[in-house]
Amino acid sequence: MHKSLTSFRSKTAAAVLTAAFAAIIPSAFAQDKPAEKKYQNAAEYEAFNAVIKDVTAKDFNKAIQDLQTWKDKYPTTDYSEDRDVLIIQSYSGAKQLGKAIDYFGQLDKNGIDAAFKDPGNAIKALFAVVVAVSTYPEASPDQLAIGQKAAQELMDYNHKPAGVDDAAWANARTTQLQPPAKAALLYIAMLPGNQAYTKKDYAAAEAAYTQALQKYPDNAAIAYQLGMSLRYEGKRNAAAYEFLRASQLDPTLGGTSKADDVNKYADTYYKNLHGSDEGLADLKTAVKNSPTPPADFKIKTATEVAEEKQAEFEKSNPQLALWMKIKGALADTNGDQYFAGQLKDSAVPQLRGVLVDAKPACRPKELVVAVPLPGGNPTPEITLTVQPPLAGKPELNTEFHWEGIPTAFTKDPSFMLNMSVEREKIEGLKTNPCTAAPAGPARKKKG
Repeated sequence: MHKSLTSFRSKTAAAVLTAAFAAIIPSAFAQDKPAEKKYQNAAEYEAFNAVIKDVTAKDFNKAIQDLQTWKDKYPTTDYSEDRDVLIIQSYSGAKQLGKAIDYFGQLDKNGIDAAFKDPGNAIKALFAVVVAVSTYPEASPDQLAIGQKAAQELMDYNHKPAGVDDAAWANARTTQLQPPAKAALLYIAMLPGNQAYTKKDYAAAEAAYTQALQKYPDNAAIAYQLGMSLRYEGKRNAAAYEFLRASQLDPTLGGTSKADDVNKYADTYYKNLHGSDEGLADLKTAVKNSPTPPADFKIKTATEVAEEKQAEFEKSNPQLALWMKIKGALADTNGDQYFAGQLKDSAVPQLRGVLVDAKPACRPKELVVAVPLPGGNPTPEITLTVQPPLAGKPELNTEFHWEGIPTAFTKDPSFMLNMSVEREKIEGLKTNPCTAAPAGPARKKKG
């Protein structure tokens, strides 16, 4: 899942390039020159022809040199627009994308219509810049602004080139011009966040992606990348929100990821945070309402859920909770030290248990007690030495309360805590009168 950023970049750029090469407008050097255009002389034609040979051979660095020679010798020409397009295309072909964008920016200061009178040249120049900015992750803020303007101009451009009928032009606008323009605008919106994310400046990435969401509130790729930035910042609640929102909007993240992978990642992240899938279904519905979580949004962590359950348990079962803490400490590796240093000869608050044995059965001095968990089996864990002994016969398997003082403890071979208990501090233990032993047969007196 961490490959999504690179995947989104490459596939967005690929979409733009595919549309660019499928455009209905042919390349500048292949287009027939209108009759009103004329070369100033044969030397200018040769200069132009040299550039065409370079571009045809894809020797774009040589084309840039020859274009500069042509421009130096013939700064004013009927083919200035064609030359400008070739300069932009050659910079792009030579991977000098920043120069392609900057050159177009100088031309486009007063808008595309002022820069190019020929619709064909305008479209080719706009395409070249849209492609350049969509494949240039190092673009500066100024270059992004130029690219954004070009993409918007391509979106809105509606000057039909010569020789193209109305139906073909309408189809070309919606299927070939606008899709790459939209992709470029999205790429530009995400790029500041992508750049910061690549540098591991996650705070800056968070700010940039959040700003991008203001323009594209329903874009799953931005939401997902925002989630990744928040995750690395340790903002786990907000990260879970964005991951789930991305999965609900478009789990393919614009066709760059597998839907099952994104859905699984979002669900797993939530469950690892919360400790279960409790509340997950409701949150999946709620995330659709806003691109960012509400100010008071909070997912309880697994630790917080456990602490709440423990607090609730302690409130409803204070005596059992107390014994569980004592037993846990005694059963620990340092249990003997805990007993000797903290528990022995110290008064323990009231505990509750079930009587499993009494020794002797009548007027016992010892009570063997179990403290079972709800639904658990009673296992002897505590021996109470009662002072003075009980007055009757206690009923086994009955629950009662007591307060006592620990006097001894053994962990092996079986767990047992011994406590000294005063008889009056035992409550709720049911007892019956001790039955007298039956008398034997009477003996006859000797006469």
